[in-house]
Amino acid sequence: MTEKALRLGTRRSKLAMAQSGHVADAVRQLTGRRVELVEITTYGDTSREHLAQIGGTGVFVVALRDALLRGEVDFAVHSLKDLPTAHHPDLVLAAVPVREDPRDVLVARDGLTFAELPDGARVGTGSPRRMAQLNAYARSHGMTIETVPIRGNIDTRVGYVTKGELDAVVLAAAGLNRIGRSDVVTESLSVDTVLPAPGQGALAIECTAANADLAAVLAELDDPFTRVAVTAERSLLAALEAGCSAPVGALADFLADGQIVHEMRLRGVVGNPDGSSLVQLSTTGPVPTSHDEAMALGRELADEMLAKGAAGLMGERAL
Repeated sequence: MTEKALRLGTRRSKLAMAQSGHVADAVRQLTGRRVELVEITTYGDTSREHLAQIGGTGVFVVALRDALLRGEVDFAVHSLKDLPTAHHPDLVLAAVPVREDPRDVLVARDGLTFAELPDGARVGTGSPRRMAQLNAYARSHGMTIETVPIRGNIDTRVGYVTKGELDAVVLAAAGLNRIGRSDVVTESLSVDTVLPAPGQGALAIECTAANADLAAVLAELDDPFTRVAVTAERSLLAALEAGCSAPVGALADFLADGQIVHEMRLRGVVGNPDGSSLVQLSTTGPVPTSHDEAMALGRELADEMLAKGAAGLMGERAL
């Protein structure tokens, strides 16, 4: 008798299907079992409101988690940056695979870079984090831009530029890479200019805590460096008591001598949307060797940022 196919819960967007397809292939190779994608519509997919208004955190995740807990799917794939920072007692983050490019990228008309945008350029993004940093960068370089809130999938967002409604949009590199659309990028934005969202470019593979056998199999897809980096970033976000729609950027990266990674640097930024005030700090130390060490690093940097006034830049603190 053949084993039942494993059911992978995924959002329906082109990007989610591409991400989940990659994971499905990897799980097939690991287990020799069939993996079928189960498409699930989430509140974040159907709501027309801006993400910052509907609370951001978890809007793409809840329906997938509900399907897991009801036993309708065996495991689920999320964009890690969509995952709430609070631990869910009945679920386990079984694997965080190797991270894609964490950077943000510019898609601008006429092949323009950010510095080449005309005065008063209209730049689309749904992210208060991006708005804060883009406006701050523009101000520091004597440019004026107008950040315009947008929603929609990648094709919709790129369409604002190709139809001439906006001069540029800012998107995550990882998403464009995963659906094979990196050809539209006119500039990759340096993380010195725009720090990405905590966990950006990483995937989260989740299953129920009760399904220990499956969790053990999925753990083979885990990348320890990616996991420790995103754990520190998300710890920073949690310690700032900010949801994923808050204007918080964070990135942990590794410093190496040749092939030997010896230190991890964690950078964080918080700003108000017009970019007139930013708190940006970093810390560098030995690579954390445990979940608790990575969590502590994020909390320490968050405490320093709060001491510098970060809380006042985030609008209402998320409860």
